Amino acid sequence: METLLPSRFKRVCVFCGSSRGKNPSYQLAAIQLANQLVERKIDLVYGGGSIGLMGLVSQAVYDGGRHVLGVIPKTLMPREITGETVGEVRAVSGMHQRKAEMARQADAFIALPGGYGTLEELLEVITWAQLGIHDKPVGLLNVDGYYNSLLSFIDKAVDEGFITAAARQIIVSAPTAQELLCKLEEYVPKHSGVAPKLSWEMEQQLGYATKSDIAR
Repeated sequence: METLLPSRFKRVCVFCGSSRGKNPSYQLAAIQLANQLVERKIDLVYGGGSIGLMGLVSQAVYDGGRHVLGVIPKTLMPREITGETVGEVRAVSGMHQRKAEMARQADAFIALPGGYGTLEELLEVITWAQLGIHDKPVGLLNVDGYYNSLLSFIDKAVDEGFITAAARQIIVSAPTAQELLCKLEEYVPKHSGVAPKLSWEMEQQLGYATKSDIAR
């Protein structure tokens, strides 16, 4: 068995659906990602639900002996948490605080297949990276080509001049958890933040976490 070098990440934030999806490969990918985190001795930060892909990832990481931190708005707890909770659950006041707290706690981000919520969380951390708020790696686990159309859209935005070629490099994608984590371990930022001072002043006015918290 191949011996892995110690990971550069202590905690990884995983964005994923509160549904399991129709394709069984999504569920398998969630378990494989969890196993990779356990094997690499990486703890999990996620959205706090115990159903869907969120539940599969959190339970597998927890069963593997790693710490699990679920961050969830108080108003969503009855809807998203069913049955016995897994690991540490941290209740926050709203969606903005949820994203800021997950970002503050994590050293990298990975998106499994998901819906509107997953996309919203993913695109916000990509935007934060583009602005220079953080330089943490952002990965897409592109299971069975699930995110092909999203990546094509982003490439189109580059072609049309709405996203720079350097900012396109923020997103790291791979079809398997093992390959994706290897790429994230090797990630080096190639873009420069365009407006970190202004963006952080706006974040603080809105009550988000401070720059030093999220960028730590």
